[in-house]
Amino acid sequence: MRCGFASLVGRPNVGKSTLLNSLLGMKLAITSNVSGTTRNVIQGIYNDDDSQIIFVDTPGVHKPVNKLGNLMNKKAYENAHDVDVILFLIDASTGFGKGDQFILDKIKDSKLPIFLLLNKIDQVKDKTKLLEEINNVKEKYDFSEIIPISAKKNNNITELISTLKKYLPEMESIYSEDEITNVSTRFIMAEFVREKILELTHDEIPHTVTCYVENYEENSKSIHIQVLVVVDRDNVKKIIIGKNGSMLKEIGTRARHDMEEFLGKKVFLETYVKTIKDWRNQEKYFSELGLEDEE
Repeated sequence: MRCGFASLVGRPNVGKSTLLNSLLGMKLAITSNVSGTTRNVIQGIYNDDDSQIIFVDTPGVHKPVNKLGNLMNKKAYENAHDVDVILFLIDASTGFGKGDQFILDKIKDSKLPIFLLLNKIDQVKDKTKLLEEINNVKEKYDFSEIIPISAKKNNNITELISTLKKYLPEMESIYSEDEITNVSTRFIMAEFVREKILELTHDEIPHTVTCYVENYEENSKSIHIQVLVVVDRDNVKKIIIGKNGSMLKEIGTRARHDMEEFLGKKVFLETYVKTIKDWRNQEKYFSELGLEDEE
């Protein structure tokens, strides 16, 4: 069988996490219209009769403004190269820009097959412009494959998987069939809460908020989960809590729905909000939040 690793790289908000979920046929990575949603390196494991593909969703490469941003970029670069194939995503609706060129310059010397995926083709109404963009990017680099896709609409996802298999080595599977990711269930639960915060509080950038599970207790019928929401300013805390706790209640209701769908059990969710000033520049918190530097 064919088995190997494929990394998803690109600017923030080009649809890497949406693509990962589409490839796996389930919600694993959180998504948001806000740039920079993904912080950690998340592996999603795809299995079929003749292949196992481990997709690595990396943080979007961006201009860092704090130690957290630097660590996110570092993780993205490191994990982009330690794979069999690089899947380089760009936003087809906006075209190839300076940020895309910056990332291409970082990965083009890897000597790995690089697929260029033009995502969000469902947002390109004039298909002649899509053809023009494909011709434009062909001049940027000799990509192994150029595939227009829509991660949101599942357009050309099957073609992407079948093409990707041809570039993977013949070897036995690395993970068992029942494994779907390298991250813990607790991490996924915390991310569900963070996703709902981003959905409901559009004005705040994602790096000001993080979440982690303080307690996770499971019995045969239900699961009790306590999630701490960490912010760096009291005014952000007030926004998340909302008037008489209304915002936090709505966040919890939406997150609990995703948790129950993922876990297949009744979930009792408690959420708390705490201010830790300037936590994004304090390395001692990265370990607690699952963001530590491995060196």
